[in-house]
Amino acid sequence: MTQLESAKNGIATPEMKAVASAEGIALDSLVSAIADGTAVIPFNPSHRSCSPVGVGRMMTTKVNANLGRSVTHSGKGDELEKLDVAVKAGADFVMDLSVGEDVKSIRQGMLDASAKPLGTVPVYETISRLKGDVPHMDPSLLLDVIREQAEQGVDFMTLHAGLLLRDIPRAMGRKMGIVSRGGSIMAEWMMENRAENPLYERWDEVMEILAKHDVTVSLGDGMRPGCLADASDAAQFSELDVLGELVERCRRRGVQVMVEGPGHVPFSQIQMNMEREQKVCAGAPFYVLGPVVTDIAPGYDHIVSSIGATAAATYGASLLCYVTPAEHLGLPDAKEVHEGVIAYRIAAHAGDVARGLPGARDRDDAMSDARTAFDWDRQFSLALDPAHARERWLRTRANADEAHSDDHCSMCGKEFCAVRTSRRIRELMSRMA
Repeated sequence: MTQLESAKNGIATPEMKAVASAEGIALDSLVSAIADGTAVIPFNPSHRSCSPVGVGRMMTTKVNANLGRSVTHSGKGDELEKLDVAVKAGADFVMDLSVGEDVKSIRQGMLDASAKPLGTVPVYETISRLKGDVPHMDPSLLLDVIREQAEQGVDFMTLHAGLLLRDIPRAMGRKMGIVSRGGSIMAEWMMENRAENPLYERWDEVMEILAKHDVTVSLGDGMRPGCLADASDAAQFSELDVLGELVERCRRRGVQVMVEGPGHVPFSQIQMNMEREQKVCAGAPFYVLGPVVTDIAPGYDHIVSSIGATAAATYGASLLCYVTPAEHLGLPDAKEVHEGVIAYRIAAHAGDVARGLPGARDRDDAMSDARTAFDWDRQFSLALDPAHARERWLRTRANADEAHSDDHCSMCGKEFCAVRTSRRIRELMSRMA
């Protein structure tokens, strides 16, 4: 049985028990959430090194790191290095988006090396086998690739099944058209063949494959906006309505499902987008890219998008797909992967605090106590990126003009340190009491 089928039968699997323990939540509550589809545990039994991770609003917000080779840059060794960097930085999920030759071997290396759930976009490998010849893609080949990846151990798959032929003209009226790589592949195939989306048409066959291997569906947002001008338009929301239909079909078949969300969205529209998905898709976990809240900061899009991701996590998202400083510019290197994961861990945590998730602020409160006590080692242990914080502090001490002690930092110096002043004020109040 799949995780969903087990939950519907009131059976708590070992994976559910592990997730409930890790999240500090009641097992019965988790089983119930998985049964109704508001939580998922992407876990393919064939991914033998994988540790289960839960996704849903009752749990902490999770972060995914996209990795993978492009046709012009990076190779198997590079991606394994980036995988190691992403996991050490705290990524909860990873995706292999490799294209080109030998992607199966690259994916196997990542599956072997990763204790984190791993996702893919099967149409990438399909088109890679055809050397990019989209019009001649046989839908049966796409299903074969889905089957092979499921057998290999992939935990979740992005499938662009909700982008229908009727909506392509709407998207072509946008400023930037279709910016989803998978979505554009499916749209070109449909237009060239004058046929409906083969994933949508053969969805029952897809479900049979995924149910057999307990692969979680991540319903791709092929119509996601690629700039602020295209956000929240008819094409995006028409696809979302189809995704809501597919969510119900997945659940009826016992297949776990998440829904992917928009890319570029003005900050003022994020809450509406999150709440609309929750309503249309009956509470299915929302997996969002960003959103990117302005289009004019190339090189800093990890910051731009983490602003949007904080709002997304506050208002409805359960899984955040990171953006790196290389977004819109090129393939990220290992350093940029690290920066992207850290930026999104900040966003995820800030969202958890904002929505009042039990225990989310405990670490912040402990940090405040450590700062008040000038307990630097404790501060570093609580930091999201301990090595970076310690290195920055040591560099400041080395460059300080004055003799640097441990009871202040170089921001204010000893004489003007507000924390030291607050201590004196407390002592005065104590004497006056």
